Amino acid sequence: MVSPERQGLRQGVSVFSKMRDLKESGRALRELLSQRILVLDGAMGTMLQQRQLTAADFGGAALEGCNENLVRTRPDVVLDIHRKYFEAGSDIVETNSFGGAPIVLAEYGLAADAHELNKRAAELARQVANELSTSAKPRFVAGSMGPTTKAITVTGGVTFDGLREAYYVQAKGLVEGGVDLLLVETSQDTRNIKAALLAIQKLSKEIGMQVPVIISVTIEPMGSMLAGQTIEAMWASLRHAKPLAFGMNCATGPEFMTDHIRTLSQLTSEFVSCYPNAGLPDEEGKYLETPTTLAAQLEKFVDHGWLKSRDADDFGGATREVCGSRMAERGRRVLRNHGAAYPDDCADGRREEAASAASGESSRNLFGNRDD
Repeated sequence: MVSPERQGLRQGVSVFSKMRDLKESGRALRELLSQRILVLDGAMGTMLQQRQLTAADFGGAALEGCNENLVRTRPDVVLDIHRKYFEAGSDIVETNSFGGAPIVLAEYGLAADAHELNKRAAELARQVANELSTSAKPRFVAGSMGPTTKAITVTGGVTFDGLREAYYVQAKGLVEGGVDLLLVETSQDTRNIKAALLAIQKLSKEIGMQVPVIISVTIEPMGSMLAGQTIEAMWASLRHAKPLAFGMNCATGPEFMTDHIRTLSQLTSEFVSCYPNAGLPDEEGKYLETPTTLAAQLEKFVDHGWLKSRDADDFGGATREVCGSRMAERGRRVLRNHGAAYPDDCADGRREEAASAASGESSRNLFGNRDD
């Protein structure tokens, strides 16, 4: 007779048997981050928009716009986007799971499918990462965990326990599918982040390994997150979590991100990530930031040392680096100058195609979060 506890343990071993060695993933990421800049992919949502997908591609009219469901209805499209970003030089790609929490998927009647969709999203990204990884250029997969459509402090409509459980379901699917780390991104409320971190902590205990995690927040034009926390308050509230990196993404673009990223780099002893969008639109809804100007802004961040690996003595034994952005040719040159490596062995046509994928082809394709 096997006790329920032992039976559950056996089932857990079976369930997680295909996941990555996350201890090794964390070690490899930290080692690389101590040596050079790592580059994250660009937006998934805008790349999907370029494909002009129909309702049928999403699984029917009721599911149109649910990008997360494409991992099972059009996996070929998702695979191709991951591949293009890797070919453009990305070290890390994010899974197509930004809105993969049950709370978000419930809007499409897919809450019960959350685990399956997140696992499949991770499997697709992992497939391409394995195909293109080499000893000289290892490729990594980050499990994208967006802020959901509920912010405890701002919107209400969700309990802390409910949010924590939603994040747990998503994190479990992503880890089972083979991610190397989790990226809690576009965060707008530290209470949401704490719920996500507790969910990941629970999962880490279950699998017997610490899941590497990056915390990336969004600062609004008013100078704080939507819930009112400044970058200093966010760091003070979450510093105990000791993530792989703290960082910022999206929001108001690189220009208005400058003061906040400088402040964060001075506060934290962790690595720093930064992947801005193309700023705010003008009165006609156009985004004036271009791949070239975006790269120039990031170059400034690097030159000031806010995102660049530095001498250990500068920061009490810690070094910091950027975990990516969307780069045009100038951006790739900038990163080469600061230690990042890009593939030079692809045919000219493939390189040009990959570069356009990484840059988003135009400023209009650089906006917003991964599902804008």
